[in-house]
Amino acid sequence: MNNKGGYFYLILSNGVQRYNIFVKQNIMKKHNEKRGLYLMPGMAASPRIFEFINLSEFFDVVCLSWITPEAGEPIAHFAKRMCERIQHEDPILLGVSFGGVLVQEMAKHIGCYKVVVVSSVKSSKELPLSMILSKKTNAHKLLPTQWVKNLESLALFVFGSSIERKVDLYQKYLSERDPKYLKWAIHTLVNWDQEVFDPEVIHIHGEKDTMFPFKNIIKTPYLHSLPEGAHAMILAKHQWFNTELPKLLV
Repeated sequence: MNNKGGYFYLILSNGVQRYNIFVKQNIMKKHNEKRGLYLMPGMAASPRIFEFINLSEFFDVVCLSWITPEAGEPIAHFAKRMCERIQHEDPILLGVSFGGVLVQEMAKHIGCYKVVVVSSVKSSKELPLSMILSKKTNAHKLLPTQWVKNLESLALFVFGSSIERKVDLYQKYLSERDPKYLKWAIHTLVNWDQEVFDPEVIHIHGEKDTMFPFKNIIKTPYLHSLPEGAHAMILAKHQWFNTELPKLLV
């Protein structure tokens, strides 16, 4: 029995290995060289949220950082400025949370091979009721400066209730804590007005996301849900991303 079990395990392992080789060869065959994969972190987050994502075998991976917004800058103009950092033709843009909103706006200015949003929204119709009400009442403008300076409050807002409550983690992953940036980002997200979205946007979402509840997400053939995924799953479920993303991006 043990020998048979080992035999079948060997077949399974070899099968997975051959499939991974196939995916890699297919990517390289299509592009001759590695395609650029740009990773955009979420609101207030640093590129360190991608520290466990290992896709350099398949792509030329570039982690983007937030730039300073101009006073009252529309997201369309901000996205156009962010596009100046793109150095590859027909890149893949992947954004987490508010970063997912941004990469969709960037894709309106440059040609992209694929756009991927993680723990994010494709349409303003997917925003939670609290943000829709905030847009109507401007309640978000009443947030005190002390709130955005409080690391724990900021972490809960950015990552949701699933994030482990450790100050060192907050300091590591939340590098953009300038009050002007945060107020711009919150205002921009709450007032994002895209209703019609690109139907081919790849959407990866956790069914336990408390920031953007899964029940609000519009179902498409390109939606991939993780039953145990929460808002910070780019960290907690990094193994899934390392295994599955290459298959989705061929």
